[in-house]
Amino acid sequence: MAHPAQLGFQNAASPIMEELLHFHDHALMIVFNQRLVLYIISLMLSTKLTHTNTMDAQEVEMIWTILPAIILIMIALPSLQILYLMDEVNNPHLTIKAIGHQWYWSYEYTDYENLLFDSYMVPTYDLLPGNFRLLEVDHRVVIPMESPIRILISAEDVLHSWAIPALGIKTDAVPGRLNQTTLITSHPGLFYGQCSEICGSNHSFMPIVVESAPLKHFEDWSKLMVAL
Repeated sequence: MAHPAQLGFQNAASPIMEELLHFHDHALMIVFNQRLVLYIISLMLSTKLTHTNTMDAQEVEMIWTILPAIILIMIALPSLQILYLMDEVNNPHLTIKAIGHQWYWSYEYTDYENLLFDSYMVPTYDLLPGNFRLLEVDHRVVIPMESPIRILISAEDVLHSWAIPALGIKTDAVPGRLNQTTLITSHPGLFYGQCSEICGSNHSFMPIVVESAPLKHFEDWSKLMVAL
């Protein structure tokens, strides 16, 4: 969960988000090192180095041609690795379908019969001590921790976006189209998100809460929800 005056990202709650944080730091260091190129250009523009022999030096031209290519490779390789890690899980333990509406989310656990519910934001006057305003919902998405989960995301009316920063997830919900993402939570906890697509007047009032819990707690919750 983010806190006031925080600098940087939220703490990672999934292996994918950990890789994204590492990639962010890696790319940031490359950007800092690019100042060396600006330093070389500034030297070339100085009075001493504007001599014809220096400006036409083949070695200098090779450096400022090859160096950007090396930088792009250093950024592309870890980026492709993360894209493959975020690819489809072959045998997910659980599949959840998330559908965006104006302005709430509905969820369906496709591996369970009759396990589906709507998730609305809790109004301010109904909040309990410890709840977060504009982020708490009446029905949370409960998942077993350390289990690969497939999320199928779509929308019924307009564009929405299912986004949870701590899990490294941001997937558009498009009407008539089924998008897919995967997640694995590394520890129990509550992870908050919101619709990240401007979907109408109540766009800011359709939060997402994912509760990662031990398998026993998830099984008890699923039995209770099916009974309801």
